[in-house]
Amino acid sequence: MQRRKFLQLGVGLTAASLFTPVLFAKSKPLIVKNKLPLWRGFNLLEKFNGADNQPYREGDFKMMAQWGFNFARLPMSYHCWSKPGDWLQMDENVLKEIDQAIAFGIKHKIHVNLNLHRIPGYCVNPPAEPLNLWKDDKALDAAAFHWQTFAKRYKSINSSKLSFDLINEPSNVEEADYVRVITRIVSAIRQEDPDRLIIIDGLQYGTKPVFGAIDLNVGQSTRGYGPMQVSHYKASWVKAEWSIPTWPLNPDGNDRWDKDRLKKDIFDPWKKLADQGAGIHVGEWGAYQHTPHDVALAWMKDNLEIWKENGWGWSLWNLRGGFGILDSNREDVEYELYKGHKLDRKMLKLLQKY
Repeated sequence: MQRRKFLQLGVGLTAASLFTPVLFAKSKPLIVKNKLPLWRGFNLLEKFNGADNQPYREGDFKMMAQWGFNFARLPMSYHCWSKPGDWLQMDENVLKEIDQAIAFGIKHKIHVNLNLHRIPGYCVNPPAEPLNLWKDDKALDAAAFHWQTFAKRYKSINSSKLSFDLINEPSNVEEADYVRVITRIVSAIRQEDPDRLIIIDGLQYGTKPVFGAIDLNVGQSTRGYGPMQVSHYKASWVKAEWSIPTWPLNPDGNDRWDKDRLKKDIFDPWKKLADQGAGIHVGEWGAYQHTPHDVALAWMKDNLEIWKENGWGWSLWNLRGGFGILDSNREDVEYELYKGHKLDRKMLKLLQKY
């Protein structure tokens, strides 16, 4: 398979130099912390599933850059370029569309983060894969092959411009098995490109930090969807009946959620991981279109303040669609017509502050 080269795009930082060393005061133990860049941006879904496989749009990258954002996460399904059972065949025409997205990112100074939302042997969404990534060596071989192919293809592109997020939202897997799988894939990537910046999602759908992966020298990606009663109110794929949410949620009840609880219950464990040397990024977050707009904004503001305090970046799910700032079809928003889209200006302004 021919590898498209990006030699004309120049060089920048290595993965190692992207991690910023921070030394504690002399009165405390000497600890060097790895800190990911302050990435702020959006998930782009053109290759989210094989049934709706589309090229990425340069206009998305251009708008993000104009608004002051610097990050695009691309959650992709391997079904876009390959098929179960025929994993070693990869469609070059589709891979060129991924090349193009990376080129868009470099042109507009948007860091591109490639993520396998569906990887051979696993996806958080149906349908289930024919083999199990956590148990079957054949699936793991295929997963490692796909990431090693990307590593070889993009070796000439610096980690300041491109990173890899290996497996979206692992679930129903023990930490030891997850670390074993991740270790194999990381090794396959580093055989081709030792300097590639690699990120792994937390366990339990991205919500639980993976302390057992500290020695792999990878960043970790968490989520900002808690509590689900706020973020996923009336989402068709969530089988739950909830009352119209407020924020704080259940202000007078026993199960109250507010900023302090977000910090304590959801993000303090991740801060402990950061204190041990892992860079943290919030790879997905957002409130679905049926959550009242004022509630969504208040909840978003509290999350953003916590992440700013911790020095973490984030990427909203999504740019265009039910969670996004464009074309979300919320019934309680006065949209602004913007370049052929319906823009939620209030949400955009909130995001730009953080």
